[in-house]
Amino acid sequence: MGLDIRIPIGLLFSILSLVLIGYGLVSDKAIYAHSLGYNVNILWGCVMLVFGIAMLLLGRRGFSAMRSQTPSPEGLAIERDTQRRALKDEPK
Repeated sequence: MGLDIRIPIGLLFSILSLVLIGYGLVSDKAIYAHSLGYNVNILWGCVMLVFGIAMLLLGRRGFSAMRSQTPSPEGLAIERDTQRRALKDEPK
């Protein structure tokens, strides 16, 4: 099965982090007085961006590793047997 959750998670975190960084750049500096003057939107946006890029890279690496494997004759025989059993057990 080719479902890899890391790619959509990476896209989600990357897009949201860019929105958060953009908001941190254009927002009023007075709202950061409570956080000792640190622009937490930019800081956490950068953290989220690093995480999102890492998920995208790991998902891409996992997808390429999954596709590069060649099926063995034993694996193909197991797949055929499994498919035959599924067809036999299927209600008509």
